[in-house]
Amino acid sequence: MPFFDELQRRTAGERAELLSVPAIVDCLAGRITRTRYVAFLREAYHHVKHTVPLLMACGSRFGGARAALRGAMAHYIAEETGHEQWILEDLRACGDDPEAARRAPPAAATELLVAYMYDYIARVNPAGMLGMVHVLEGTSAALATRAAQSIAGTLALPPSAFRYLSSHGSLDQAHVRFFADVVEQLDDNERDHVVHVARRVYRLYGDIFRGLPA
Repeated sequence: MPFFDELQRRTAGERAELLSVPAIVDCLAGRITRTRYVAFLREAYHHVKHTVPLLMACGSRFGGARAALRGAMAHYIAEETGHEQWILEDLRACGDDPEAARRAPPAAATELLVAYMYDYIARVNPAGMLGMVHVLEGTSAALATRAAQSIAGTLALPPSAFRYLSSHGSLDQAHVRFFADVVEQLDDNERDHVVHVARRVYRLYGDIFRGLPA
């Protein structure tokens, strides 16, 4: 079995738990307020701004024999650079103050997610970063387009308020194949770390949604 399929299978329970979080269910059903959407964007800013530094930290810890994995991190860095600025632009389009959002501290759940990933990369195994990539890319592909459409329909916000969600909403097959090819290069120990981190991140990411205002 390809490891990508095994990863999907071994994290199915945690993925289902995330998708059942009330804030996500409510959003997809059109039950959302501007306050909750702005709160989501503010927390997204505070973890997305760490994506590139986390990928850099991960790539720097793959040794000389892992050039392909370092190259994969460079690919992800190129794709993810600047996304936190999109979120600030979305906040402005929602009528929020992006500078205030930038200065505001993250929620505890967001801070814990980011701290967990820095610690895991530095202290345990850098391959764990791919567990986070799997969760965030997979969740975006499954939910972001539907969420943007639901929020836009409910709140009558302009398209400029959804650059972040719209850009992450439909990962094409090339994205999926790239990730599958990357994780196929990992050894058995590294694959176990990817599964472990994915399971933890499903829970930690879900806690961000659980903490959003009603």
